[in-house]
Amino acid sequence: MADGGKSGYSEHDDRVGGGGGGNRGFPGRRRKGRGPFRGKMYSEMNHHQKNWSNAGSGPRSRVEEEDGDVLMSDPHDMLRSRYTPYGQRPNRPDRERGGLSNINLTVWKNLGAPERNFAISTASRSNWFKVTIPNGWKYEKAWLLTAIQNQCSIPFIPLEVHYVNNRIVFYVEDAAVAGALRHVSRKIIDPDGYKVTLIIHSCSAPPTVQHELKQEEVEQLKQCMSKRYDGSQQALDLKSLRTDPDLVAHNTDVVLSRRSCMLTVLSIIEENIPELLSLNLSDNKLYRLDDMANLPQKAPNLKILNLSGNQLKTERELDKLKALKLEELWLDNNPLCDSFRDQSTYISTVRERFPKLLRLDGHELPPPISFDVEAPTTLPACKGSYFPSDDLKVLVLRFLQQYYTIYDSGDRQGLLDAYHDGACCSLSIPYSKVNPSRGTLSEYFKNSRNVKKLKDPTMRFRLLKHTRLNVVAFLNELPKTQHDINSFVVDVCAQTNTLLCFTLNGVFKEVDGRCRDSLRGFTRVFIAVPASNNGLCIVNDQLFIRNPTNEEIRRAFVMPAPTPSSSPVPTLSAEQQEMLQAFSVQSGMNLEWSQKCLSDNDWDYTHAAHVFTQLKAQGKIPEVAFLN
Repeated sequence: MADGGKSGYSEHDDRVGGGGGGNRGFPGRRRKGRGPFRGKMYSEMNHHQKNWSNAGSGPRSRVEEEDGDVLMSDPHDMLRSRYTPYGQRPNRPDRERGGLSNINLTVWKNLGAPERNFAISTASRSNWFKVTIPNGWKYEKAWLLTAIQNQCSIPFIPLEVHYVNNRIVFYVEDAAVAGALRHVSRKIIDPDGYKVTLIIHSCSAPPTVQHELKQEEVEQLKQCMSKRYDGSQQALDLKSLRTDPDLVAHNTDVVLSRRSCMLTVLSIIEENIPELLSLNLSDNKLYRLDDMANLPQKAPNLKILNLSGNQLKTERELDKLKALKLEELWLDNNPLCDSFRDQSTYISTVRERFPKLLRLDGHELPPPISFDVEAPTTLPACKGSYFPSDDLKVLVLRFLQQYYTIYDSGDRQGLLDAYHDGACCSLSIPYSKVNPSRGTLSEYFKNSRNVKKLKDPTMRFRLLKHTRLNVVAFLNELPKTQHDINSFVVDVCAQTNTLLCFTLNGVFKEVDGRCRDSLRGFTRVFIAVPASNNGLCIVNDQLFIRNPTNEEIRRAFVMPAPTPSSSPVPTLSAEQQEMLQAFSVQSGMNLEWSQKCLSDNDWDYTHAAHVFTQLKAQGKIPEVAFLN
């Protein structure tokens, strides 16, 4: 189906018998003999059937359905490639009949027709595949392709990577690569915690390959561009390039709205005039700028760009060129110019993309306000947890170890001592446009207090748990868990003599229910006050649960940890538990490694500390043994 169609999530209509009959509205319903592998065999067919060229009046099998994408860069091709399954088809060579080019027809041989007119070689079968990523508009191409390459078992070269509506689309040529990409689908977690879906379909060669300029045409284009280049101004004028007399005389059709032609032009610029300062692309019927996305790399010094007289409909097209440091831009006589309520809105919108712009459509603009922060800066490396002092670090880590020992034990009733009598607690999950009750976090949906989604003030109040009894009762209802203490990152946000606020990030997995062993990421904000036992007492607890990132999945539970039910911590004597907590705090190791060190030394605290000091000095203790 063409990209402009009204299909839903799927890139193609894969319904069996989807063209007619009573099944049109029921994609899951199959009629006998209507599926792609349920048709009559050759021995069951009527061999005297006539008018083979019009045999498309019934439902098409899936083998006939090519990629259906219309080449958006050439409206004439749209008319040639449109397939009308239930109308009269003109008599034309089989190579023009869309999906029929993939079928090896041998029936004609028995009817006495010349085999050379109808038998199609299997060598012409397409080996191209189209990869579609729904909601791809959310991602940077570089990030997405890198993530796919890292997950894919076979290296590949994506061709024609571009945005189509809200999707990202690219092509690959190898069937083995297509198979490997199918296994990548839903294995990549985006920064928001959602799984990236890849939809792969067999298709004909992509537009770049179909309409690639021949070598002699490229040479003719180079000569044409050479004549249109002004070396004194370092300016290239490609206005109305398709109608250039030299190109027309040599029957060279260069349509800049066609991807292959635009990429060829950019390649010539990169190879011959990378110092280009001014480029005129007016009156070329450009309706999108995806194919020009590499212009900032091909001509990094470009200051003047003329896009007037084209068919650009939205200012979002300019986002693809915002890496250019333009000083002059022409956009007049594009449909997008009519979408602004006033001139000031138009100017501010364009200047958001090009902050250094001095002239727009030939008019001088006020000088831009800038702070000249052009020097490349490097963000400092992540240093993990942050604590204002060592004493506070000891206090917070001891509290978290005690808290999550009870939280993961299976009985959270012991957390009553951790909360203030008037404590509040809330839980939320990420906002999603799809039905969250059917997502991977559905177990938490009914208790989610995400204020971006929840507008009803009554429900907002109801989902906020008040008093420590209600808080702990609510926590007991949540799935049983096992937290990876090695993943914890703690940041102290605020500290006074009577109040402490800190955030905790990490991962955990569920250990029971239908989502058993599912990995989750979480962020938790604790606001606590001093407790009578030199500890902490929680007055506010905000828990945010999400899907983990790829990096969190890779690093989660690197060191196997005991399950809550089999954890040796609760079975230790009171004296051993106290010794374990003290050793963990002083050594900086997590509970598991601290217990191992103590037990290996027969719970002799002094000897265990001596052994630990020696091994740490020799670098023999792995990083996973330590808290962040």
